[in-house]
Amino acid sequence: MQFRRQSQEQDGVNLTPLIDVVFLLLIFFMVSTTFTKESHLKLNLPEAAGPQAESPPSTIEILINADGSYSVDGQALINKKLVTVKSALSEVSAGEYNRPLIITADATAEHQSVVRAMDAAGQLGFVHLSITTRQPDEQ
Repeated sequence: MQFRRQSQEQDGVNLTPLIDVVFLLLIFFMVSTTFTKESHLKLNLPEAAGPQAESPPSTIEILINADGSYSVDGQALINKKLVTVKSALSEVSAGEYNRPLIITADATAEHQSVVRAMDAAGQLGFVHLSITTRQPDEQ
C-alpha cells in the first residue's frame, strides 16, 4: 500500500527575499552616500591697528559683497565666475598689471569669494595686492 504524503502548507512568511532587498538597499545607500566632515567655527576677523596707507589714484579696487557678488572699480559683475572676474580686471587695467590692486570684502563674505578674486589677480600677473581691514574699536 502506498501512502500518500500530505503536503504541508507553510504557515509563516518567507523572509529571505525581504532580507535580500534590505541588504541591497543598505549597500546602495552606503556606496552612494558622501561623508563630509563639516566644521562650523566662529571666527573673529583680524583687525589692523597700523597707520592707513594712502592709495595712489591709479589703483584698481575689487568689492566683494556679503552674498559673494563682485564689483570692479564700481562696475557690478554679472556673475561670480573666475572668468568674469579675470576679464573685468583685464579690461579695467588695460594690460597694466603692475598697478596696485585692493580687495575690499564684506566681513560675512565667503572665503571662497576672496580667494577667487586673489586667484584671478594672480593669474593675470598682479603683484601689488592688498586687502582692506577696519580699525579696531577702542575699548
